[in-house]
Amino acid sequence: MNFEPLVEVKNLSIAFPEGNHLNKVVHNVSFNISKGKTLGIVGESGSGKSLSSLCIIRLLSKAAIIESGEILFHQQEKGTIDLLRLEEKKMRALRGSKIAMIFQEPMTSLNPVMKCGEQVAEALRLHMNLSRKEAKKKTIDWFKEVELPRANEMYNAYPHQISGGQKQRVMIAMAMCCKPQLLIADEPTTALDVTVQMKILALIKRLQKKHGMSVIFITHDLGVVANVADELLVMKKGESVEFGDTKTIFNAPRNPYTKGLIACRPPMDYTLSKLPTVDDFLNLNPNIKISDIINDLKVIESQDTLSEKGPLLTVKNLKTYFPIKKGIWRKTVGHVKAVDEVSFDVRKGETLGLVGESGCGKTTLGRSILRLIEPSDGEVVFDGIKVNQLDKERMRRFRKRMQIIFQDPYSSLNPKMRIGDAILEPMKVHGIGNSTKSRKDKVVDLLETVGLEADHVKRYPHQFSGGQRQRICIARTLALSPEFVICDESVSALDVSVQAQVLNLLNELKSKFDFTYIFISHDLSVVKYMSDRLIVMRAGKVEEMGSSEELYRNPKSEYTQSLIEAIPKIA
Repeated sequence: MNFEPLVEVKNLSIAFPEGNHLNKVVHNVSFNISKGKTLGIVGESGSGKSLSSLCIIRLLSKAAIIESGEILFHQQEKGTIDLLRLEEKKMRALRGSKIAMIFQEPMTSLNPVMKCGEQVAEALRLHMNLSRKEAKKKTIDWFKEVELPRANEMYNAYPHQISGGQKQRVMIAMAMCCKPQLLIADEPTTALDVTVQMKILALIKRLQKKHGMSVIFITHDLGVVANVADELLVMKKGESVEFGDTKTIFNAPRNPYTKGLIACRPPMDYTLSKLPTVDDFLNLNPNIKISDIINDLKVIESQDTLSEKGPLLTVKNLKTYFPIKKGIWRKTVGHVKAVDEVSFDVRKGETLGLVGESGCGKTTLGRSILRLIEPSDGEVVFDGIKVNQLDKERMRRFRKRMQIIFQDPYSSLNPKMRIGDAILEPMKVHGIGNSTKSRKDKVVDLLETVGLEADHVKRYPHQFSGGQRQRICIARTLALSPEFVICDESVSALDVSVQAQVLNLLNELKSKFDFTYIFISHDLSVVKYMSDRLIVMRAGKVEEMGSSEELYRNPKSEYTQSLIEAIPKIA
């Protein structure tokens, strides 16, 4: 494709000091971003895709060393400049106005003590010289543009008061409000459900066409990148392994690694006994076709996996309401009904999937079951024990049996604690293991089980990518060998190859230890693959419930149908 380039990255190499030597993380990478077009960048966690893009906007860590390369930014009014050699004052003027970025983790990217609207308005005042009144009006307009509900109220909300998906939409509004020439979108739809994701992707495309904006779209969702990118860069361990026209690469991938990434995504129209992984392709003949691997793993007839055993968990008429307070005396004027009379059973050894749009109450439901949020009313019974009647000490001991893998891996890890100690700590608290050595051996085994390395025990959370941090959280949960696990968007931050490994691992653990799961996700393809039964939630209530296969093939609700139709597909 011969498009006129807006940005040219030439022979970029990035390294970080590690002890007495340099750890090279990006190796002589070259690619172009064409004017008005979208470049998709895919690859596993730690492949260097985010680092390469952070280098363009000059937001790399101060410890990073750029060993070589040029990043040429072609502007009509000012000619060509090398961003790597631009002084910081001039770079600051470009950052946000000409080049903007949507970051991967909205919770850690937004200022927790500043109202959401003010954070967007600040960018408008700085780069567009608007008055406070004008900036506020423009911000509310952008909140409506990115489909935030109650835009006027959202302006005065703090980040902790809104859902993960809503925080990501605030970030998108902030990045796009100054109409940049280049938008770098680092996993911009990771926290969004499929229907909002579809709207956001359509919004980015519309603004891109209207303003001639170029986009770098970094994602682990191959379905998304297949639908948005004109060109595709595939990265592996800091190197470019494939670069070119998106349709050409998807239809005829040359590199075994690319084939593996495409095959890892859970399919919707058939069932697999296990998900293929990148290693399945790297260890085989490079001429192997994706269809050859898939056909070997297809399940001819879907089997009913529902156990005949009685329920392990029973939820009856569960309610979790949050008061709405107004006025100087903070008087309660109403309630947000986050979970509203929800009832269901989960059988032993079953995986119950929980899906719905952002803000539908699925995360609140999961936390209410574990009493991380105290429910307002209703009953939770686990293995005959009334969970909502346990005192604090009994509840603390009981949590060994019921665990949760949180959505945001960064905020659920202590930034001052080495990850080896973070995994070791719950084992010590609950008396697992006969000695410190046996616990440390188990930590190493758990890290290797989730695809990390033994020497990672000494590192801190900030030294890992988003996907690697999520694997650490999964290892920490597994350390207690729980009977029941709530997976709250536990693979949403993972690239498809690691996602496939973790989903296969969770299914292996389920089979080996008779684990029981509630699997919460906005990705219906993942939930369908993992679950025996599905619950679709909407506005705090159960919209529809049934077996995963039946619900996908014959949804009774129009809402469920809309969720299925919004799933990005690889053509």
